[in-house]
Amino acid sequence: MKIAIPAETDKGEPRVAATPDTVKRLVALGATVVVEKGAGLQAGVVDADYTAAGATVAGSAAEAHKDADVVLKVRRPAKGELSGYKPGALLIGMLDPYGNEGALAEIAAAKIAAFSMELLPRITRAQSMDVLSSQANLAGYRGVIDAAAEYGRAIPMMMTAAGTVPAARIFVMGAGVAGLQAIATARRLGGVVTATDVRPAAKEQVESLGAKFVAVEDEEFKAAETAAGYAKEMSKEYQAKQAALVAAHIAKQDIVVTTAAIPGRPSPKLVSKAMVESMKPGSVLVDLAVERGGNVELSKPGEVVNVNGVKVVGYTNVPGRLAATASSLYAKNLFAFLELMIKDKQLNVPWDDEILKATLLTRDGAVVHPNFLKKA
Repeated sequence: MKIAIPAETDKGEPRVAATPDTVKRLVALGATVVVEKGAGLQAGVVDADYTAAGATVAGSAAEAHKDADVVLKVRRPAKGELSGYKPGALLIGMLDPYGNEGALAEIAAAKIAAFSMELLPRITRAQSMDVLSSQANLAGYRGVIDAAAEYGRAIPMMMTAAGTVPAARIFVMGAGVAGLQAIATARRLGGVVTATDVRPAAKEQVESLGAKFVAVEDEEFKAAETAAGYAKEMSKEYQAKQAALVAAHIAKQDIVVTTAAIPGRPSPKLVSKAMVESMKPGSVLVDLAVERGGNVELSKPGEVVNVNGVKVVGYTNVPGRLAATASSLYAKNLFAFLELMIKDKQLNVPWDDEILKATLLTRDGAVVHPNFLKKA
């Protein structure tokens, strides 16, 4: 059982799919682990650390992939990478399947069994494998840290001999995993924190962290959560009412962090150009959903846009801005997932397991996930 850990080919991806800790665990399960040279450098892991954990370091991706039964990745492999994979190999990673049907077809054509970690079911058994939660948690934290770095003032209230510095007012939009961590981080930094979300359950969670909840609490709001715990996309009418409520609130804020995302869909627009322009110079907005179209009308992927003195921050791959920590958590997620497929030190895939069925995209030369089958 050979497991390959290639370096990520995306230049904007500093994370790695295995750490010395998970390599050691995989070796204990009977695996031969091969890591491409330099794969962990951007995450603070040198080749010698992998070797000490029991892995072999390969000089190239082709050498790492050769005859590998399992390939662990952070991002979906580029087209050129697939030619080095053994037919029937398992590919596990964040494959970003929505809107990328062409890439899925290429993976299927390579006869690879591909598992997309973003599709994990929201069940207790899968919590230790939940890459969306582990990475979103870090994104929420880093989003507030980035906001504080761009904000030209102190966050907490300070009483000094020279006068009192008022606490920054921080508004978090979206109270999922990223939003709740953003709230907690903003509170730890000493900000006066408010938050909003379309899910009724979020109100209690927000208030438990010491923030004030802001939302239009009508009948649609009360039914705005899927059985899986995700936010539903709200009607245009509700969005208009919510926008009216928060518009005046945003104008008074020093920092706004937006985190609203809907799996497989463009990010909802929450902050209009007029709302951005209503904020006072020196304010900061951080759009954590910028890669899916963004929650803020004026945000741009990978840029900090200055709008009349208001900074709109659109950093991409925010978890990757904490590459070492993000890799550590992600690698543990992958290990927990892969452990389901190993029995008696052999690869033994239980294809009927509900977790594997929910995440399997391609197998035996075909796309098999029901969400991505071509409709007749």
